[in-house]
Amino acid sequence: MDHLDRARELLAVHPVVDGHNDLPWALREQVGYDLDARDIATDQTGSLHTDIPRLRAGGVGAQFWSVYVRSDLAGDAAVSATLEQIDVVTELLARYPADLRRALTADDMEIARAEGRIASLMGAEGGHSINNSLGTLRALHTLGVRYMTLTHNDNIDWADSATDVPRVGGLSAFGREVVREMNRIGMLVDLSHVAATTMRQALATSTAPVIFSHSSARAICDHPRNIPDDVLAQLPANGGVAMATFVPKFVLPAAVAWTLAADRNMREHGLHHLDTTSAAMRVHADFEAAYPRPEATVATIADHLDHMREVAGINHIGIGGDFDGTAFLPEGLRDVAGYPNLIAELLGRGWSDADLAKLTWRNAVRVLRDAEAVARDLSARYGPSHVTIGEVDGHAM
Repeated sequence: MDHLDRARELLAVHPVVDGHNDLPWALREQVGYDLDARDIATDQTGSLHTDIPRLRAGGVGAQFWSVYVRSDLAGDAAVSATLEQIDVVTELLARYPADLRRALTADDMEIARAEGRIASLMGAEGGHSINNSLGTLRALHTLGVRYMTLTHNDNIDWADSATDVPRVGGLSAFGREVVREMNRIGMLVDLSHVAATTMRQALATSTAPVIFSHSSARAICDHPRNIPDDVLAQLPANGGVAMATFVPKFVLPAAVAWTLAADRNMREHGLHHLDTTSAAMRVHADFEAAYPRPEATVATIADHLDHMREVAGINHIGIGGDFDGTAFLPEGLRDVAGYPNLIAELLGRGWSDADLAKLTWRNAVRVLRDAEAVARDLSARYGPSHVTIGEVDGHAM
């Protein structure tokens, strides 16, 4: 049996838990949430990286759907847009019940696997989604959100982003209160997108395991969106999981400079650099025709996973592809059907079935279960926090 056949057999038993997929935002941008126009029960190749047939082909057993909103949305607008994202995930679950199952807990994930359905969880991407309100944070949890990325690409009032000029020096006092309240309610603290100072301070504050829903190794590709080795080395003591992403500009050094130029070209055409609509992709295609793009491959991602396993250990790594959240993807991982190619590459590098089962399924389920246990303990001892940013930071910055 070749490695690809073995990979498919393994994924049938230990499917992928993917930490981050931006399908909800793609549906918003492309069709204004008109699910008839993007029926994911059918092949959406050419429009989306994600649909149910390709999720099945890729061996995906659980998906954290990102309820991301752009960080240039702020205040009430960010909260409303996040609620709209949650609403479309709810609509997807109602529309495709034979394939997708709502999951709020680790037990729900295991039930979905036993039923042969794809466990569907939600993660909010960026603390701007709560508008400096712990009550809003709790409301998102009540609606099913099970992780929150502390920032997106821009700083927020209480946390520094990896891709902005440092402002609060990591986490402010209110930021630490947000982390503690996330621990208390059982919402995973996601440290993708945040500055390294924010990572370290969140790890020092959190009493529950953290995750990186879609970040790779900075030692392999020196990009601020990736995880430094000293942070990876803290994950065993914390119990957290770092989920490698596939975005070429974060994983392939040669792609970093090319992407900066491509992003600048988008802005010169009056487009946001994260725009993946048809018009934006035509602009990208024209740029790529003139300036060929460095290609990441499945082996590129495997190099990151090899390093992350070496530093953090096999119990603390996972996968977060960022499908439908990026214009470009590696050869062999062009869409959600590509996961068997990655597993086959790792089999070829000598990864055992037991190691791969941890990478794909067990680590992610365990980290949510452990966060639930911490939340039961903390919520039995403490009530909700009603601290405001003005009380602890002096003012909203």
